[in-house]
Parts: sequence; C-alpha cells; structure tokens
Amino acid sequence: MRIIDLSTTVDAAVWEPNPVTHDIMSPAEGGRHMAESMRETFGIDFDPADLPDGELLSLDTLTLTSHTGTHVDAPSHYGTRTSYGTPRHIDQLPLDWFIGQGVLLDISDEPTGAVGISRLERAFEEAGHRPRPGEIVLLRTGADRLAGTPAYFTDFTGLDGPATDLLLDLGVRVIGTDAFSLDAPFGHMINEFRRTGDKSVLWPAHFAGRRREYCQIERLARLDTLPGPTGFTVLCLPVKLAGAGAGWTRAAALVTEEV
Repeated sequence: MRIIDLSTTVDAAVWEPNPVTHDIMSPAEGGRHMAESMRETFGIDFDPADLPDGELLSLDTLTLTSHTGTHVDAPSHYGTRTSYGTPRHIDQLPLDWFIGQGVLLDISDEPTGAVGISRLERAFEEAGHRPRPGEIVLLRTGADRLAGTPAYFTDFTGLDGPATDLLLDLGVRVIGTDAFSLDAPFGHMINEFRRTGDKSVLWPAHFAGRRREYCQIERLARLDTLPGPTGFTVLCLPVKLAGAGAGWTRAAALVTEEV
C-alpha cells in the first residue's frame, strides 16, 4: 500500500488571507512553566533542573480558522436554511463519507473562472469513468502550485451551479479541489454578478449545499501525483470540532501496488 499525501501544510510563515499565529513553548520553557504551575496551583515545589537537560515538554498554540489548510466543509457552512432540514456540523457527519474510491478529474487547462456541465462531461470521457454514488471526486485545477501566495486566492478554476448539481445527481457526497474554493474566485464572481445581475453566479457550488447535503474538501495538493483517474482510495477524515462548519483533514490517497 502506497500512501500519497494530498494535504497542504499549515504554516504561519506563509501568506494567508486570515493570518496564522504559531506560538511555541520550548521544552525548557515547559519545564519552568510546570514548576510555576505546580507551585501556584498545588503549593508543590518542583525544580526543573531535575529534568533531563532541564527540559520537560514543548507546547504549540495556534490561532487559525477551520478553513486554513486542507479542510472539509460541512453542510452547516453553507447556511442556516436548507431544503432538507437542519444542516449538520462537521462532528455530526458519518465517517464513511470520508473514505471511498477516488475519481480524479483534470480541468487544469481551464482559465480562472467556473466550468460547467459540458467541461465535466468531457472530463468524464477523458477519465474513462463516470462518478458513482459514494465515490469521492477530486478536481485537479493546478492551483496548488500557487499555494502560499496571494495568487492562490485569486487565480483558479471552480464549478458553476449546474456542474455541482451534476456530481450530486450522480450520488457524489464529497467533492475535493486543489484550489482555495470549489467556487470561482471572489473577484471573478463579483465581476460576473455586476456584469449580468444574475445572483446565481455568487457561490453556486457552496449554495448547492443548501439544497443537497454534501461536503467539499478544499485546498488539496499534489493531485498530479495520483496514479490515474481511478485506482486509489481517498481518506479525508475531518477533525471532530463540535458545532463547526469545517474541520481540518490530513487527506491522503491509498494506492495498492502489485508486488
């Protein structure tokens, strides 16, 4: 079994629209902190010099959104009202949604914007496979090469509403992308709305989740390293955050190789 890491790294040193802060308490600082806590809380004197090299344990404290790095969007992220009932949070979804046969659709030749049904149909033909219920569809846009730069949030390809509905009609419950969003970039959508006055161009992929219960995996990486359009299993279990609209995931592809 070969494991392919499909996740991006959460790194406070790279550019994010919502900056990440990462504070590190070193092992030596951890020893002193423990001594102070033991003294103040329990009245116990403890000398960190008795520890190996005067060190105890490190501690990392990060401040970030649940949509930083590779993550899974839950139905509750798309809005409070749906046509199917109360939208579930990330901790309420069944785990079997997030382990399934993968289908890679390559739309990396498309410019910034949103593709429709005809482009997805062509991608099915190129893949030699039409997605089936329970399969996890991954869209390779090539945007991950821009990760860590402002362009990652402005230059990528998403899905329009009918294209999203097509995948949901086929029984797909999890759709992933290596781009910042499954929708077109914010600036592109706003320009299209101003040009046409058509509200349906605003976040159609996300708002499809108000009609149909499904999840998105956003900010994947290295989809170009997958063995082909099929022949791999996707594992993308989200972190169990109570009441959250998304959860981080260490997404990976499992490939069985003949010996």
